[in-house]
Amino acid sequence: MEWHLIIDVLPLLLEGSLLTIQLTAASVVFGFVIAIPLSLMRASGSTGLSRPILLYTFAFRGTPLLVQIFLIYYAASQIEWIRTSFVWPVLREPWWCALIAFSLNHAAYTTEILRGGIRAVPRGEIEAAKALGMSYALRTRRIVLPVAFRLSLPAYANEVVLMLKASSLASTITMMELTGTARKIVAQTFSPYEVFISAALIYLGITFVVVHLFGRLERGITSHQSRARAENDNRENIPPSEGYAIGKVSR
Repeated sequence: MEWHLIIDVLPLLLEGSLLTIQLTAASVVFGFVIAIPLSLMRASGSTGLSRPILLYTFAFRGTPLLVQIFLIYYAASQIEWIRTSFVWPVLREPWWCALIAFSLNHAAYTTEILRGGIRAVPRGEIEAAKALGMSYALRTRRIVLPVAFRLSLPAYANEVVLMLKASSLASTITMMELTGTARKIVAQTFSPYEVFISAALIYLGITFVVVHLFGRLERGITSHQSRARAENDNRENIPPSEGYAIGKVSR
């Protein structure tokens, strides 16, 4: 094994990793935006709203992502009315096909993750919001979604990491992202071990950054909760006489 080759191919692989990061970030953003309304519909008690979303999430979670990419990239070109429609300039480009497939797949998983978080929101908080006269949209924006996202954050972080690794499938439709660039270099150098070890190291580095960012976000959220709980505990531990004296001094 030529260890110096691992260093030599890193600059080329880093160029491919930029496309990997762009594709993953765009898929996560679009998928999350799609998943927010779908998760609310999925968590609703209305069968007419939840059943269609269930079929969507079941279809995308129950079939391989590679098949979904091929259906969008290859099968769409076989349909005449698509080739003559305004969407053809988009669907003939591998970047957009990969982005559509990744976004829809990520949205399906994120929808179920957020649905679990919405269902786990304490009922008392929702009832308190109703008692304060909050509308459905207001309590969803201020109570339900923030709490649901906080509860779903660990699972969602794992889904983002899985989306990062799944982006390697874009190489199957001629995209020169990290894995596609590695395969091209292997075809030129006939050194699969060195090249794919370098690619794996880059994937590990990107994953470390993603996990670190989500870890900081989770710690920031939990530290806020810990401070709030500590303040409540301090108030409960104050003897009644001291509380009365403090109240008099403050006046």
